[in-house]
Amino acid sequence: MSENHIYRLQPKHFSLVSAIAELGQLSLAAQSLALTQPAASRMLGEIERYVGSSIFVRTPKGMEPTAVGSALIRRAQNVLEEIREAGREVDAIRRGLTGKVRVGAVTGGAVGYVVPAIKALKAEAATVDIHVDVASSGEMIRDLLSGQYDFVLGRIPPGIDARQFHVEGATMEEVEIVVRRTHPLVNVDRLNLSDMAHFPWIMQAPGTPLRQAVENVFIEEGAPIPRNIVNTTSLLVMIAMLASSNAIAPMSREVSDLLCRQTPVGDLCTLPLDTPIVVTPYHLITVNGKRLSPIAARLRDLLLSRFLNRGR
Repeated sequence: MSENHIYRLQPKHFSLVSAIAELGQLSLAAQSLALTQPAASRMLGEIERYVGSSIFVRTPKGMEPTAVGSALIRRAQNVLEEIREAGREVDAIRRGLTGKVRVGAVTGGAVGYVVPAIKALKAEAATVDIHVDVASSGEMIRDLLSGQYDFVLGRIPPGIDARQFHVEGATMEEVEIVVRRTHPLVNVDRLNLSDMAHFPWIMQAPGTPLRQAVENVFIEEGAPIPRNIVNTTSLLVMIAMLASSNAIAPMSREVSDLLCRQTPVGDLCTLPLDTPIVVTPYHLITVNGKRLSPIAARLRDLLLSRFLNRGR
């Protein structure tokens, strides 16, 4: 390549090289860039003069890159991506979509709502610094009040004055029973809670909403409450124990969907239940009077739009 002239290459040149490589025809590349074919042909000739070598050769299959062309195509794609990224970053700064946002969420809310909202936000502002914690509502509300979170997706615990919060939306948390596919109960035709009582269970700590919902169903059905229980909030611990034993774990439907149906992990599945297990609703909670940064407000709005639509 001629180093004296290659620096004359401009974004429009890289765009043409990339388009020809992608589409295989000069005419199609010209059309995709809103150029006439003669203009595109002249531009390609200009590129080859600056580079000092042929970039493409015409074959019956279309335009094939030369060795020099292949190198330039790689560089062109990198340059164009950098330009696009610069545009996104500038737009994010202009719109206030920069900085840091930290949120807390119950497990089902994190999987079902926070993750999709983050994906949408990252499409708008890829460099934003996002922190997500999954914890009990009691811990999250305490940290929300101390200013560690911008907002949380959870519940206001008993004994906490709800008047100090702004509460939006309400979604019921449905629970499914998760086991490994080789569990003895998987092929039982008419399964009831009494059949599950003597197996080991993995659950959240006593007093948590999901644990209370499960125990209430056992009580309502007149079944003995399981006594062999490991208490944990760690989803990783739950998965590991389920995959390696005949343990049973109640999980929110969003989490069981992810583990058993969307991206199967540990060869897990759900057990059918005639009696639904429903946990008390959780909400999007902010502190009254707290002013959110533009980036935190944007994430909240993206999350809330999904939260309200799916919570109906």
